[in-house]
Amino acid sequence: MSRTAIITGASRGLGRALAGALAERGWRLIIDARDAADLEAARADLAQRTEVLAVAGDVADAWHRGRLLWLAGERIDLLVNNASTLGAAPLPALADYPLDELERALAVNVVAPLALVQLALPRMPAGARIVNVTSDAAVEAYAGWGGYGATKAALEQLSSVLAAERPDLRVYAVDPGDMNTRMQQDAFPGQDVSDRPSPRESVPALLALAERDVPSGRHRAAELTGAHA
Repeated sequence: MSRTAIITGASRGLGRALAGALAERGWRLIIDARDAADLEAARADLAQRTEVLAVAGDVADAWHRGRLLWLAGERIDLLVNNASTLGAAPLPALADYPLDELERALAVNVVAPLALVQLALPRMPAGARIVNVTSDAAVEAYAGWGGYGATKAALEQLSSVLAAERPDLRVYAVDPGDMNTRMQQDAFPGQDVSDRPSPRESVPALLALAERDVPSGRHRAAELTGAHA
């Protein structure tokens, strides 16, 4: 039986790269993204290698989350909470941070991943994996990154507590490091971010979390890639 993975934010960047790698390994994929055209392009490509179901929408929407779980079926072996929002951009100081933007970022980056976990848990067998994509902004103090960093810090704490509560599962917070992505470009408008590594360079680390017996906890992609090379 094929293993089933849900990957949010899978139309581009890290989510898209991971979906491609899992497709090569025969995983059945449930993917989403907000941009329907980009998502359909990803689905059509992935469908050449594996079974893939895609639904466009916002992870902050409860109906959309229910649709993802309905498509997944009775067994979920891997849930990757990759969809995220930067929040206010250009990055403002906390003294000027629009609170409605912070509430939106918390809804997408914290509440939605937990809601998906709650829906998925009854369908996750022992040993199933939950991968929450985080950032060094969760643990380091960078000017301008207070809003985004706060959401990722909250996601990491949820991950740690869930790991303590569910030792039958593997629960990870993974920091992929700087990447050449649209979010990185949005964070630094007008700057050239092409010197950042491709998201594909972080995929081996995520594959290790999905398929190898890595202990629950916070992991950096660079360290995982070296350990499992």
